Formats: sequence, structure tokens, C-alpha cells
Amino acid sequence: MIRVLVAEDQSAVRAGLVLILRSAPDIEVVGEAADGEQAVALARELRPDLVLMDVQMPRLDGVSATRQVVAEGLADVLVLTTFDLDEYVFGALRAGASGFLLKNTDARDLMAAVRTVAGGEGVVAPAVTRRLIAEFAARPVRESRADPEVLRSLTRREREVLSCLGEGLSNAEIAHRLHMAEATVKTHVSRLLGKLELRSRVQAAVLAQELGI
Repeated sequence: MIRVLVAEDQSAVRAGLVLILRSAPDIEVVGEAADGEQAVALARELRPDLVLMDVQMPRLDGVSATRQVVAEGLADVLVLTTFDLDEYVFGALRAGASGFLLKNTDARDLMAAVRTVAGGEGVVAPAVTRRLIAEFAARPVRESRADPEVLRSLTRREREVLSCLGEGLSNAEIAHRLHMAEATVKTHVSRLLGKLELRSRVQAAVLAQELGI
């Protein structure tokens, strides 16, 4: 069973999310939080596998709550957002979120995303990832927070895979582009995440965009 904590301040939206998740035989909703502080407290108490985290909540916003949950190793975080909140999304990803979902995601995709992140791969709809990265790339150039020196530890192949992640490509798409087996791509992704001390491939995609590779 995948144990999930749902953090969403709008009671109607939260109830809908809980209803959808509880319809899955392999997902258990272990708690509900109406604000960021409660989300962190319940994560400490319940130790869920995953927190489904809204970004805009009272008392403590979702980005700050994500940072605390990840820093304490309490759970993986899957962020809920809308596209007019991109800054919150990138803040959450930098804070260690394993992925993100749009609030209008249908039930099937919601459950699939929960399973994917809980499984450790952290892949959330490559098409959505590409849209978000495109929004990020289209903004005026500003000083990057990323240090290019972090790439020194990567092999040439790992840099190529990182570049593909920056485009939002899935493992299958990377395998096709770089002419390698999908299992090999997974190995490269795992290694580069470890070397760069990142928690998810979505964080790697943001880093790739910030470094312009």
C-alpha cells in the first residue's frame, strides 16, 4: 500500500482528492491537512510514503512545507499547482519535491502520478514537464542559482542524459535519441541524480535549464 497524506486548504478540493485516491486498491490516505504547518506536523507523526502538497496554503505555504518535509526525510512530495503559479512550482522543486501535478489532472493520471513518485522514479507526465520547462526557458535571462562546477563529476553520457531531461524527455524518448537501452538510461539517470545530490529527475530538468545545457 502507498500511504498518502493530502495537504490542501480548500475542503472541497481536498475531499475530491481523497475520494479519488481511496478508490485505488493500492493507495491509502492516512491523513488530511488544511495548511502547511499541519502538513509538516502530520508528516512527522504519520510518516507517509508521499505528501500530495498544494502550493498555496495558509500559515505555511507549500514550498516551505515541502522544504521541511524533504529536509527531515519524512516523505516524497508531489506538488499540486496551476500554471499561473510557476514560481511556486520551481521553488517547490528546488526545495526537493519529486514532481508536480496540475489541479485539473484527471483521476487516472492522479493515481498514476502517485504510484510513479512512490516508486522512486519521480516522473510526472513528460508533456506537462515540457510545458512547464518551456515557461521557465521563455523568461528573461537572469543570474542562475546553479554552479556549472557541479557538472564536473558527470561523464559525457550523463551530461547528454541530463540535457535530455532538461527537455522533459521520458526514459523511452532518451533511449531512442541516444541509441541506448531504456534500462541503461535509468542507470544513467540514477547515477547523475546521486552525483548532483538531487531527489528527482524534475529537479534535474530545472538544473539543466538553469545551466543552459
